[in-house]
Amino acid sequence: MINGSPTISRRRFFSPSPEKAIRTLCKGKLAAYLSQDALDEIYQAFLFAEQAHRGQVRKSGEHYIHHPIEVADTLAELQMDSRTLIAALLHDVIEDTPATKSEIIKRFGEDVALLVDGVSKIGQIQFDTREQAEAENFRKMLMAMSEDVRVMIIKLADRLHNMRTLESMETTKQKRISKQTLEIYAPIAERLGLYHWARELQDLCFLYMYPKRHAAISKAIEQREGNRKLIVEKLQKSLHDTLENANLLDFSIKGRRKTVFSIYKKMIKKRRSFEELHDIYGFRIIVNSVDECYRVLGIVHNAYKPIPGRFADYVAIPKANGYQSLHTVVFGPLGDNIEVQIRTKEMDHIAEAGVAAHWIYKSDDSQSDNSNHLARQWLLDLLDPAHQTGNAVEFLEHLKTDLYPDEVYVFTPKGDIKKMPRGSTALDFAYAVHTDVGTHCTGARINRALASLPTLLNNGDSVEIITSKSSWPTTAWLNYAVTAKARTHIRNYLKQQTKEDALKLGKRLLAGATKQRLFGRRKIAAPVRQKLLEELGLENWSELLIDVGLGKRLPDMIARQIAQLSEGELEGKVLGQEALVIRGSEGLPVTYSRCCSPVPGDSIIGTFTAGHGLVVHTSDCPNIAELRKQPENCLMVEWDENLDRFFQAKLQVKLNHVTGAFAEVAMAIAENGSNINHVDLHDGSGEIRQMDFVVDVKDRVHLARIMKAIYRSGHVNKVTRHKG
Repeated sequence: MINGSPTISRRRFFSPSPEKAIRTLCKGKLAAYLSQDALDEIYQAFLFAEQAHRGQVRKSGEHYIHHPIEVADTLAELQMDSRTLIAALLHDVIEDTPATKSEIIKRFGEDVALLVDGVSKIGQIQFDTREQAEAENFRKMLMAMSEDVRVMIIKLADRLHNMRTLESMETTKQKRISKQTLEIYAPIAERLGLYHWARELQDLCFLYMYPKRHAAISKAIEQREGNRKLIVEKLQKSLHDTLENANLLDFSIKGRRKTVFSIYKKMIKKRRSFEELHDIYGFRIIVNSVDECYRVLGIVHNAYKPIPGRFADYVAIPKANGYQSLHTVVFGPLGDNIEVQIRTKEMDHIAEAGVAAHWIYKSDDSQSDNSNHLARQWLLDLLDPAHQTGNAVEFLEHLKTDLYPDEVYVFTPKGDIKKMPRGSTALDFAYAVHTDVGTHCTGARINRALASLPTLLNNGDSVEIITSKSSWPTTAWLNYAVTAKARTHIRNYLKQQTKEDALKLGKRLLAGATKQRLFGRRKIAAPVRQKLLEELGLENWSELLIDVGLGKRLPDMIARQIAQLSEGELEGKVLGQEALVIRGSEGLPVTYSRCCSPVPGDSIIGTFTAGHGLVVHTSDCPNIAELRKQPENCLMVEWDENLDRFFQAKLQVKLNHVTGAFAEVAMAIAENGSNINHVDLHDGSGEIRQMDFVVDVKDRVHLARIMKAIYRSGHVNKVTRHKG
């Protein structure tokens, strides 16, 4: 018979009593594989949790203690060890009751306390937003998971029971929790090999996020199953007879229908209706050895025509989480596509229980060791960004990128296999090899042919990275870096560069401001520096200069505080303000406003904007009229006389709508030593069209020459510079 998709349980677990529920669990599932001493300790954990949660009820109205019992029951299905089950019973006591971590250590040991603490949320820290709190809580769990993966297994069981009882929540919470579960927890369950849990989580999320779509597909499946039950049984018997006729004696065949969510995803991906899908059923063939896996594959392909491009060998090249199986799709005898998975008993056990299988499946087989190693290595790679960024929300966004299981397998020049997320580029591969290789990469050789860093990788590619000590990351790299590791290291490098630029600018700004306030003296006494840092709550002088350079603190305000702290507080007239010279290459803390696009030769003014540092506008820019009423936010600036770089200027060109008019304008711009960075076309009145250009210019003289050349074009009516 065909096993259906995971049952979506919406039961309310009202047992007659918590006592009866725990005794039923201990005498049933747990007694089958645990010792009496272990059962006694689990019962003591129940008593501790029941006492701690006494008086608490869930939204559904049931006693709270039923929730940890159900979590332990779910873990018992995987035959998890007794320490994990004890931690499952206690997983909410630190967060929701007066019980402390030290009490748990004293009663049940430090290992259980670490598991409970890893699952618990951070209750003592206040966050600005719910998103930030959830991200930080999740990062904490992942960090604990790197020490012991059972932390995440408990958390997944906890989330699974919460999703099963989500109907008692209000609709907005149902959708928010389902969205988070679908984006984070279901992919992690899948990557840890807990496929049954992942499928149930996905279907539950789909149910609450899109109830009408879920109902429609479920109804269509029921109608089709009524018509196809006999056909599916014939397919299974056909496979069974084919293997028996090939003298294969010891094997088993399992059938499974695709889940509602996976059918929905296939409908969206292939843009097909439910009636147009023909491969919603799959079969799993279980044999004794790896050799038999490949033999069965040959038998199946000999009996049924394989579909091109639908074969995957995860036995020779396991998935990142250690999953192993042969996957193929064949054209069945009744006209339907049949998905067939072929694996050994051990592979099937690990595929069903995921990483949890490593606690209970004892084997000396090197393949088992390799699977365990791969699962842990994936986890370490996943967590790498957690050690690199202090921003939990940013880390969580990076994490989502790496959670989804589609992968490509590429080779290093030495023949080693690297698993990368589908859509990865040569740049991602460089960072996967080593951080220094990524930082200094300039290009790649893919299958011995030169390729650029944005080149997408395909299965089987051989990739060699070309490096240079003079190469460094740029902001453009973020446009084609996909993996969390690559994006995190690039961002960290750019942030560091920003700080260095801000430090240099902060020194210049504060030096000018203190020179005015201290009657020409720039040197600040050490005691004054220390006192100022204490008042501002900063650790060192560089931190203050970076804040000034980034516009977080106004240089004139800091100079006033320095003057007040200096010996002989100054009350005299402040010297005239000295203009800051803009050299055009200060780095990120000095930016040129896009609203007025200043170029050398324009009269300019600087304004301070938090996070952007000094922003340069033209003096007549309408957007700074209000800012100019606050002198402390403005700074006199002037252009350096020896600038040698391009700036961007905006031009509005009105021209006749005739063939070749745009080409003439573009030619005029190019012939005068400029590039076109951007063009917008707007409808005008009659046959007149307006085109907005962003062009490169060196100064006002260069800009004037370009504008004259454009106006001389035969079909141009008007050309003006755009500001504001």
